[in-house]
Amino acid sequence: MYYIAGLAIPSSTQAVEGLAVLTTFRFIQYALSRMYTTAHVAEAEAGPIRTMPSSVIGKFISPIQALASLVPPATYMLCVAFNRFTQPAWIQRMSIPNHYVTHDTEVALRVAACASTILFLRFIEITFTHLGNQWHAIGRREKPKVVQTGPYTVVRHPLYTSMLIQQVFFVVMLWSYAPLVGLGITAGAFAVKMPIEEDLIMKDPAVAAEYRAYMQRVPARIVPFLW
Repeated sequence: MYYIAGLAIPSSTQAVEGLAVLTTFRFIQYALSRMYTTAHVAEAEAGPIRTMPSSVIGKFISPIQALASLVPPATYMLCVAFNRFTQPAWIQRMSIPNHYVTHDTEVALRVAACASTILFLRFIEITFTHLGNQWHAIGRREKPKVVQTGPYTVVRHPLYTSMLIQQVFFVVMLWSYAPLVGLGITAGAFAVKMPIEEDLIMKDPAVAAEYRAYMQRVPARIVPFLW
């Protein structure tokens, strides 16, 4: 007998599903709470967003990216939790085949992905701390500045890096192809979104020159030496 959050779980499979559900809940709760808090602080300290994309794709790319990132894990979390920590049949059809790993190996990998997610929240917190009052979904705030500390010394968009890494964790944690689809859509959305964001920055005379120099020092957007 296993216990997850005080609930009796009769099998190891259900225990792993319960751990994955709780880890997913913790990640989503943290992400939404942190963004909500940061948005209020940013508006109070750096002012409202004054420059937004004018194109249709620029206006919709952030919601597309957010949905692609959150819908697969949130759907899994709710459906498995309400199905007594057992994957419904339609979710099982998207499971990664176990042709090359044993059940015990699958369990170990999923538990490791859960642990990695919890530890990875620390990196995300550090990134949010350095970004500070410049956080926004897309656009430029009334009092803009170029963040060049912490993870921003390695890549120009470390929050996007963290989101892609977390999608990989979700693939293993949920043992499902669904987050892999979300990963592809999210990566594609970032490929469209980042040039739009940087174009808005380069059109802002208050930070354009500083950001141009920053781009030369830190050429990578998401992945050092690759992207």
